[in-house]
Amino acid sequence: MEAVRRLDDPVFLTAHITRALYHGNGNGGLFPAGVSRSSVSSSVLLPLGRHCGKGRGAGESCVILNKRSRRVRQPGDLCFPGGGMNLRIDSCLGRLLSLPGFPLAGWPYWPRWRHARPKEARRLSLLLATALREGLEEMRLNPLGIRMLGPLPSQNLQMAERVIYPMVGWIRRQTRFYPNWEVERIVYVPLKSLLVPELYACYRLQFDTGDAGRNGDGPETAEFPCFIHRGFRGTEVLWGATFRILAAFLETVFGFQPPPLHEMPVVHGTLGPDYLGWRKTR
Repeated sequence: MEAVRRLDDPVFLTAHITRALYHGNGNGGLFPAGVSRSSVSSSVLLPLGRHCGKGRGAGESCVILNKRSRRVRQPGDLCFPGGGMNLRIDSCLGRLLSLPGFPLAGWPYWPRWRHARPKEARRLSLLLATALREGLEEMRLNPLGIRMLGPLPSQNLQMAERVIYPMVGWIRRQTRFYPNWEVERIVYVPLKSLLVPELYACYRLQFDTGDAGRNGDGPETAEFPCFIHRGFRGTEVLWGATFRILAAFLETVFGFQPPPLHEMPVVHGTLGPDYLGWRKTR
């Protein structure tokens, strides 16, 4: 596939991703009525760029992730910048995004959306505004330096009542980020690594809610697909909603699917009682 061979050609790659996302989601229905009034709606930005940090591979096309700090829920997980909507602020920001110089103005399919599906276009601008605002807050991501590439289908969180609406963007020039207290550090994953089947695994998680000793039962376990990233600062496990969003992106853009779960090697992990605030709710 030519797109795989030309991963480090940003002009070709961004054009290919933009077309693939549009045609992969061309039938609409991505943003249902009421999304802006729902308390469970949130939006994330899947940021891509051609700067993979330090060491070997620096300068490759990559996905840019946040590693959640110990001061927030789900500490240590890799995630995309994003969060819940602030309707008052994001509605105003959303109206600015189609002005010259802003991300929607440069998206080639924006005029079609505004003409053919105006209601969905308004929801798209609102959700993109949420993702960009959160990116600015979490990692000082410059919203004017983002090239909009397109939306992805929503994902439901499995451990919380939350619906995530992902947006894909290309970071054009910014190479340094400044995480706030929610983010431990920035993690750069080369796109070419995400297309290597051998780097995927079955994540066998043990859930320690703190109740096992009380009721006599052992900790619960469950298995999830995951991606193993070995960076210059150690090994990270990418799983959960972030994994599912990324998997949808890779399939839509490159036609790539990870191996079946039962064929993957097993890696083990444990989630403690503070992961989702279990200790606080007992």
